[in-house]
Amino acid sequence: MSGSLFKFVAAMLVALGIASGLGVHQAWAQTAGPAVEANYPSRPVRLVVGFAAGAIIDLTARSIVPGLSQRLGQPVVVDNKPGAGALIAAEHVARAAPDGYTLLVAPTSTTAVNPAVYSKLSYDPVRDYAPVSLLGNMVLYLTVSSALQHEGKPVSTMAQLIERAKTNPDKANYGAMATGFEMITAVLSTRTGAKFVTIPFKSTAETMASLLNGQIMIAYQDYNSLSSQLKAGKVRALATTGSKRSPELPDIPTFGELGHPDLFIDAITGIVVPKATPVAIIAKLETALMATMKDPDVVERWKVLGQAPIGSTTKDYAEIIESEAARWKALAKATNTKLD
Repeated sequence: MSGSLFKFVAAMLVALGIASGLGVHQAWAQTAGPAVEANYPSRPVRLVVGFAAGAIIDLTARSIVPGLSQRLGQPVVVDNKPGAGALIAAEHVARAAPDGYTLLVAPTSTTAVNPAVYSKLSYDPVRDYAPVSLLGNMVLYLTVSSALQHEGKPVSTMAQLIERAKTNPDKANYGAMATGFEMITAVLSTRTGAKFVTIPFKSTAETMASLLNGQIMIAYQDYNSLSSQLKAGKVRALATTGSKRSPELPDIPTFGELGHPDLFIDAITGIVVPKATPVAIIAKLETALMATMKDPDVVERWKVLGQAPIGSTTKDYAEIIESEAARWKALAKATNTKLD
């Protein structure tokens, strides 16, 4: 079908209200010619974030906006779509037009954990996304309020926390913004017998506020969200999800040191686009992102946030996603963990 004939048929189908059912978005991507790709981008690009403004992934996304905008020659706008553990944003981008104007800032939970713990998902990372570039990674900390006590003493170790949860099951809960948090806690529950109820949140700020006022027992926090409260003595960090101790908080043990070597999340964050996005557009985004992650101001900003900027090729990011997906699938199977 010629380009002009395709456009005519597509227009007629849209007028009849049946275009989406016949996959016009996919057909457009397949017929988009070199001229369209060479002119990309010709309008603003949306960077979709599945968390509220102020959350760590939102902050990291905004840190790359200036450099990415400059290199693409068009404004890059952050579009927050929080809710359902970032599932709303994930589904939105999976169904978006594959034209390079809708990008997803994808955490580990979106690309690797969700498929391992949900029998049914509204999207499939392999089927619906094309990896573009790994931005970087970070670790999280399991934290409790300094006011939390067990048998009259402050809870300062994981062992004390588990005992506190077992003896007070009606108060054993935790704040979760994504399935990675749920997965770790579900595995802990399976291994220790301490059951924790999930309380969903849209941002780290909401989670921290609920931790401080005693509404939740546990919160998983990134360094940026945790550091000021830790210095003020209002919270305690009991463990880190990193594969090794963090240089920012070297006194905090890893889950591996506490007997759970498979419970680590060097949480990766990357950029993915709808699957049928033209290769030339993905390559242009890959180049722009890799360069942006080396900008001195981005490197410094990520360091302040307690994260490690990386920037990678599309190929390397795809391999990392595949490896992480296999690891989480194996862990979920070994511990019989499902979150449906």
